[in-house]
Amino acid sequence: MDEQIFQTRLTELMDKIKQLPGDERERLERLVEEAKKGRQRIQASVAQLQESLDHLRLSIKYLVFDLEATRRENTYLRQLVEQANRDDTPKHGYDPDDQLDGETTGFE
Repeated sequence: MDEQIFQTRLTELMDKIKQLPGDERERLERLVEEAKKGRQRIQASVAQLQESLDHLRLSIKYLVFDLEATRRENTYLRQLVEQANRDDTPKHGYDPDDQLDGETTGFE
């Protein structure tokens, strides 16, 4: 029920209550005021809940963005480590720097 319909029905109810005898009228008027205050509390709670949900949505978007950035960085760093490992791996074959100084090869 939207606010305008609620106010219209509340006004109609108050008009009918005013036609009642004094004892019943006072009791019902208090109940109507309690209902009105209860609706206001509910509306305030809904507004706070909506604000909290908006904040949660924004936080989740930031977390997803951060996760995606971390994954990209992780992939990039893995590639760097793999490249470094390939560059440090000894090559199979003759490398003149592998001979020790002063050592003979046995071919003289």
